[in-house]
Amino acid sequence: MTESIVLERVVEGLGVSPGIGVGVAYVCEAGKPRIPEYRIRYADVAIEQRRLRGAILKARRQIGRLRGKARARAQTTPGLAAQELIYLLEAYQQILKDSRLVRGAQSRIIHEQVNAEAAVQMELGTICEGFRSIQDPYLAARIDDIREVGNRILAQLTRSPGKLLLTIPSGCILVAEEVTPADTAQLDPEHVIGIAAQMGGAQGHTAIMARALGLPAVLGAPGLLDVVRTGDPLLIDGDLGRVVIHPSARSLSVYRRRCGKRRLEERNLQRLATKPAVTRDGVAVRLQANVELPIEMDHVVAVGACGIGLLRTEFLFMNRTVPPDEEEQFEVLRSIVMRAGGQPVTMRTLDLGGDKGEACFVHQFGDSVTSALGVRGIRLSLARTELLEVQLRAMLRASAFGPVRILLPMVTSVSEVRAAREILARAARRLHQRGVEFPTALPPVGTMIEVPAAVLIADALTQISEFFAIGSNDLTMYTLAIDRADERVAHLYNPLHPAVLRLIRLTVDAARRAHIPVSICGEIAGDPRFAPLLLGLGLHELSMAASSIPRVKRRIVNTDLAAATAMAETILKESDPVRIQILLDENEEGDEEG
Repeated sequence: MTESIVLERVVEGLGVSPGIGVGVAYVCEAGKPRIPEYRIRYADVAIEQRRLRGAILKARRQIGRLRGKARARAQTTPGLAAQELIYLLEAYQQILKDSRLVRGAQSRIIHEQVNAEAAVQMELGTICEGFRSIQDPYLAARIDDIREVGNRILAQLTRSPGKLLLTIPSGCILVAEEVTPADTAQLDPEHVIGIAAQMGGAQGHTAIMARALGLPAVLGAPGLLDVVRTGDPLLIDGDLGRVVIHPSARSLSVYRRRCGKRRLEERNLQRLATKPAVTRDGVAVRLQANVELPIEMDHVVAVGACGIGLLRTEFLFMNRTVPPDEEEQFEVLRSIVMRAGGQPVTMRTLDLGGDKGEACFVHQFGDSVTSALGVRGIRLSLARTELLEVQLRAMLRASAFGPVRILLPMVTSVSEVRAAREILARAARRLHQRGVEFPTALPPVGTMIEVPAAVLIADALTQISEFFAIGSNDLTMYTLAIDRADERVAHLYNPLHPAVLRLIRLTVDAARRAHIPVSICGEIAGDPRFAPLLLGLGLHELSMAASSIPRVKRRIVNTDLAAATAMAETILKESDPVRIQILLDENEEGDEEG
């Protein structure tokens, strides 16, 4: 017993997906990317230098995040190891700021007219070769530091995922520096126990996908890779945000009791599956599911969802270099519509971009496709209209097998919706010319409200939209100017900010004036604490991860809509998010007493 207590170690992070998992660690480190080498024209030298500067900047930001975490860790757990890690990361930053590696790579691009990747690789090889001849063991060991920095730059330039996640053995917990949404899409929840990573935030798309798959996940756990090795016994607590390495018998006993209580609660919640979500004063609420991957459909049906309020189609484009064709998309979408059993399926057109950038678009759009402010959502689709038309043809064909709605993401202007509707009409004409059967009435087209600009022109958007869907995740991010995947500002991300709540209310009011449906499909919809507030703001359609539906339904059936509306009016007058949270907590306590 004493030995196991000594061996146990706890790493704190962000609990981004609830649940408890016990298994063994599978440490997945980025593999060595394939480095392209080719000559460039003199006219392209400036382009390659910009690419190199961009990759260096991203590598510096990545290391900066790690250094910030290391400093925070050193304050709570002081020690020589923590300080050494800080010094090492600072050295990496200095190398990236101004060093022979950086200057040499820039020079090679100019004088040897080679691409940025080749320039870094060549200079890295020359430097490493020189270090090998040094007799001083300490100086010779710095070769690892140079190589680490060089590999980080190359990873940014090549955007290589570098992870083979399909080979993870059954019963393992994935441990990595960073797990991307594309990585998560490869995981099989029947075999993988959970996810733990040094980087990431609670509102990023990786966290969303982990919740959708029902995998416990802890992200933003500094120093995790320093203390975990493949094969180590591991316990992951997605509720409290803890990773326990070599858990003691006592810890395992405590967590087993918690798992038992969780299973009992889930059995009780299952009884709500066949019951409607109706408030105490008789107002019906539609609870729909957000779907990330087809594998979720069995769970969607099991929890009694009233259809799919948001089908994210990005999974069709992940982990591939060539976009899927019409037939492939149609087959997948048809299967989802048929498994929905007659319930409506809202299909969002491609929303790659930000933390969901994919290799098949990076070549054309570069860094812009991975930027939250770049070519993403409807912008990407309208820049590649042939790609949007293929997707819309697949959606039209799938609508022959059940009710379908089409949702346009990242809309900022009326002209974007008009352009998309014209492409939809063209897709219908071409299907008709081919003799393909689909409903005569085209599916309703809706606008996703997720940037403040869309809210401010909501009245105009209602004239060309059959419905609205509020994406509270991005609406919060763009309103507060906070990257929800950046751990350094993740604590500032707050959907209860009064500006966000007022934008939601403005959207609901515009939809009501135009007599069109409006739903909310961000993560706020899946949190039972916020259900009375959303109802009070006028939202009677909520879409969330299927696993959240039972708990939200339980909260709704214990809510009085009249009281919730009065509370929402009070909250809308508040300017302090802390005060808003207090009012919500008081309302929750009142519901429990009632």
